[in-house]
Amino acid sequence: MSSDEEITTLLRKIEANQRAALDLQREHLELAKAQLERSNQSIQESIALQRSAVARQSQLTKILMPIVAILLALIVYLLFRWDIL
Repeated sequence: MSSDEEITTLLRKIEANQRAALDLQREHLELAKAQLERSNQSIQESIALQRSAVARQSQLTKILMPIVAILLALIVYLLFRWDIL
C-alpha cells in the first residue's frame, strides 16, 4: 500500500468518524429539545395549578373572614352580656 492510499484510507476513516460524531450530536440535540419541551410543559402545568390554588385561597378568604369576624363579635357580645369583662 502506498503512502497516498494510506492517507486516503485514513482520511476516509476520519470522515466516517466525523459523520458518526455529527449523527450523535444530532441525536443529543433532538433529545435535549424534547427534554426542554417536556420541561416547559411541566412548568406551564405547575403555573396553572398555582394560579388555581391562589384563586381558591382567595375565594375561601373572602368567605371565611366575615364568618370569623361574626364569631369574634358574638364572643365579645357574650362576654359583655355575662359580665365576664
